[in-house]
Amino acid sequence: MSEIIEILKELDYSPLFISLKTGVVATFISFFLGIYAARKVIKASPKVKAVADGILTLPMVLPPTVAGFFLLLIFSKRRVFGAFLYNEMGIKVVQTWLGCIIAATVIAFPLMYRNARAAFEQIDVNLVYAGRTLGMSEFEIFWKVVMPSGGPGIASGTILTFARALGEYGATSMLAGNIPHKTATISQRIAMVIQDGDYLTGGIWVAVVMIIAFAVIAAMNLISGKKMKNVSRW
Repeated sequence: MSEIIEILKELDYSPLFISLKTGVVATFISFFLGIYAARKVIKASPKVKAVADGILTLPMVLPPTVAGFFLLLIFSKRRVFGAFLYNEMGIKVVQTWLGCIIAATVIAFPLMYRNARAAFEQIDVNLVYAGRTLGMSEFEIFWKVVMPSGGPGIASGTILTFARALGEYGATSMLAGNIPHKTATISQRIAMVIQDGDYLTGGIWVAVVMIIAFAVIAAMNLISGKKMKNVSRW
């Protein structure tokens, strides 16, 4: 026990802060992009829907290292787009915290998109028609009718997105690297200490990730439970 306390005192907590910041920002971006994409795909024709759905879901089924490879092809300073960002706009993606955000967002986005789409597809269309009958604009219908009705699915997608972004490793390692105090996340830190044979420190970081994940899920379940308190149980 004393050994664990000593490790906790000497532990570098920067991977925790980097992972939390990355997870929050990636979830925020994925939340709005996922909802927007889900809404657009639902309204699209069957052929367009099939193609768009395949593209948007692809990062979820690809190995993270493959996604990281494509991100490197796009954002490397040796490539056209990456060179343009760096030379013309002063934006560097590779081996930066921005790279962490982009990698985590790309990997986690499909979870938000799929859950949002499933939630929207289960909404009773009569609610939308009722809103139009009452003279509500499409914007008001979406935020006051559609979003609350799909609340549980949206909440689930947000939880899964944050959890996935928090634990992202493969694509982040390839795009952002493992730079201490800059791009080194918890997942990368766990891999490094395990390679060095330091299983105790690795176990501490694993416990930290599990506690955070459990706390987020528990909090969201409590919030969802309050919203559903008037729904009958069966």
